[in-house]
Amino acid sequence: MIQPRWQKVLGYVVLIAFLLAILFPFYWMFITSFKQDKEISAYPPQYWPTNPTFAHYREAFVQYGFGHYMVNSVIVAVLTTFFVLFFASMAGFAIARLPIPWKKPILIFLLIISVFPPIAVITPLYVLLRDVGWLNSYQALVIPYTAFNLPFSIWILRNYFLQVPGALFESAKIDGSSVFQAYYKIFLPLTRPGLFSAAVFTFVAAWTEFFMALVFNSSNSMRTIPVGIALFSGQFNVPYGTIFAGSVVSIVPIMVLVVIFRKWIVSGLTQGAVKG
Repeated sequence: MIQPRWQKVLGYVVLIAFLLAILFPFYWMFITSFKQDKEISAYPPQYWPTNPTFAHYREAFVQYGFGHYMVNSVIVAVLTTFFVLFFASMAGFAIARLPIPWKKPILIFLLIISVFPPIAVITPLYVLLRDVGWLNSYQALVIPYTAFNLPFSIWILRNYFLQVPGALFESAKIDGSSVFQAYYKIFLPLTRPGLFSAAVFTFVAAWTEFFMALVFNSSNSMRTIPVGIALFSGQFNVPYGTIFAGSVVSIVPIMVLVVIFRKWIVSGLTQGAVKG
């Protein structure tokens, strides 16, 4: 059945309007980071800076120490991603391919944890980290981030491991391979798109998390990007240009990851969702 031309035109119009609504806040954030202070507060608003300046970026890195916040965020996000992939890949493989008992209760438990609000356990986690002396440290964020991102990653990888033919596992065992050798040499290379998907989602979650980073790491030297940007504001002024400049810099790594690994992300989500 041939689709009428007006329906195609209407579809493109709706799609373009939807994209503009999504992209306009990013465009406004980007151009505001280059505006002079008087242009930021001008009315009517200016949709392009007349005299672009890098002063806000310089202020973010020199005056507010934004570079140190970036280092902290990179360390926390990379360590969290590594630990999540390490544990989630083994757990997903075990649930998908090994004859372990209570598989369904385990999956239900993981599903419950994945939708559990982290704010509900902030207080006991704070007390625990304080008692062991881990406040204002990288492990104060890496361990909770790993715990809260594991269930989702296990679900992704478990579903993806199910797509690998079981005959490969049986052939590996017949050839004398151990379970770990089959997991490491056969299944991991074949589940690369799923690994990339879990890695990107975990990295983004750790990179953008705010509340736990604010509560657990109150020291300025251990702040991550979201907390650092939130505390740019002074008592009597709000440096909007500097805040937008820091926000622009903070989304660059995420954009790079998505652009580079977009094919693997889409492949990992679609193929890993075939079986449940």
